[in-house]
Amino acid sequence: MIQAAVIGIAAVVLAVQLKTLRGEFSVYLILAAALIIGFLGISRLELIVETARELGGYIQIEGVYLGTLLKMVGITYIAEFASGICKDAGYSALGVQIEMFGKLSILAVSAPVLLALFETLQGLMG
Repeated sequence: MIQAAVIGIAAVVLAVQLKTLRGEFSVYLILAAALIIGFLGISRLELIVETARELGGYIQIEGVYLGTLLKMVGITYIAEFASGICKDAGYSALGVQIEMFGKLSILAVSAPVLLALFETLQGLMG
């Protein structure tokens, strides 16, 4: 966490300085820092996946549901990342569109899980 914080703060300080000289370079610097921090976060993903699998073993979750959950987390992370970059660059409308597409993608990925839930409920009631 300290690495990510130091990279982020250093990038912001440098970007503020660059903004007065060459504004476009500050956006590139922030994008590079965000990618580096993103890759640091992805390196933690293996631990998260292993923990989720172990939890799934305790409560007998099917692999499909775990995969869906991980897809939803990935979509959320990517959409927030891309949206934030667009908003920082001054393109808020594009950032909002990316967020909307991310939300719709999550809904599309989760639809089969919702259908399975309703089938289970219908089987219990009927």
